[in-house]
Amino acid sequence: MKSIRLILSLLTTLPTLAHATLNVFACEPEWGALTSELGGNAVKVYTATTAMQDPHRIEARPSLIAQTRRANLVVCTGAELEVGWLPLLLRESGNAEVQPGRPGYFEATRYVTLLDKPTLIDRSQGDVHAAGNPHIQTDPRNIARVGAALAQRLVEVDPANAAVYQARWKAFSARWEASIARWQQQAAPLRGMSVVVQHKSFTYLLNWLGLREVATLEPKPGVEASVGYLAEVAARLKTTPARAVLRATYQSPRASEWLAQRADIPAVALPFTVGGAPGADDLFGLFDVTLAGLLKVPQ
Repeated sequence: MKSIRLILSLLTTLPTLAHATLNVFACEPEWGALTSELGGNAVKVYTATTAMQDPHRIEARPSLIAQTRRANLVVCTGAELEVGWLPLLLRESGNAEVQPGRPGYFEATRYVTLLDKPTLIDRSQGDVHAAGNPHIQTDPRNIARVGAALAQRLVEVDPANAAVYQARWKAFSARWEASIARWQQQAAPLRGMSVVVQHKSFTYLLNWLGLREVATLEPKPGVEASVGYLAEVAARLKTTPARAVLRATYQSPRASEWLAQRADIPAVALPFTVGGAPGADDLFGLFDVTLAGLLKVPQ
């Protein structure tokens, strides 16, 4: 009788095992959101950071190591964005599946063309990323490129749910391309607008929409500006005016608001990633809210 019960138990669990939920560790909210779009109920996504954190500077906490240890797939930005904390998580996790070079390790920046590649790699120049600017998620066309590659990777690491990932990618891609067309039409009045940025957070957004960056509120990438440096930027804006100063919502508003008051231009806080502002609850909301913020700038 015990043998029969054991066999019946195994038979009833086989379908569950064949379609077990894939544990995904996403470094940033945008990749957690994208994985959820592509995986649905076939994936369980843990996102290591929030929209109100600087992804460059995260503490490699024991809880993050534990999440990395149980992951089947790690999805991160790459291009050295997480260099201060992800290598430690991977090493301490002891999880061979998700090490660089394995199918369980996915870097989004490998699937797009990176901008702002430095001609001189010198740490004295600030927080310089040798491969280029890693903040690719501010251009929705990059989300599409990463999505195509991520869907293929999900199929590779979890072939039992291949049909789920393929169908969800097809559906997401159709909605996403339609949204890109809508956003580009809405953003047409912004083309050519001159802006100041607090950090090189929005390089890909500006490139997509045809905005023009005339100044950065950091003397070097990742280095906080002094009042003297901000005064220099304000003086330059008298001859090269800007229409707005942009920052990510996770960044301190002090520098952008200081300049906005002296240059008499609006300071605009943009969500930067999913969860960064009310309404930016998913990838579609992220760009809806971003464009709404930019379109409020007086034309």
